[in-house]
Amino acid sequence: MGKKPEVFTVRHGDRWANRRAGSDRVSRTYQTKQEAQEAGRKTAQRERTEHIIQNRDGKISQRNSYGNDPHPPKG
Repeated sequence: MGKKPEVFTVRHGDRWANRRAGSDRVSRTYQTKQEAQEAGRKTAQRERTEHIIQNRDGKISQRNSYGNDPHPPKG
């Protein structure tokens, strides 16, 4: 079984949403970025994949891995 696609928290019009890597569709929209982040985090944890959070301008502000990291940091 291959790696599950990452979950992105993105700006969607005047709201926030989560979408899978490689998809143009969003699952649901949220009024605030915080609401979308919480939902995205839960999905990423459940599916053991990466959660990538973008700013309004589309630049990545945070990355959190909830999967099996092949190269975990030492220490």
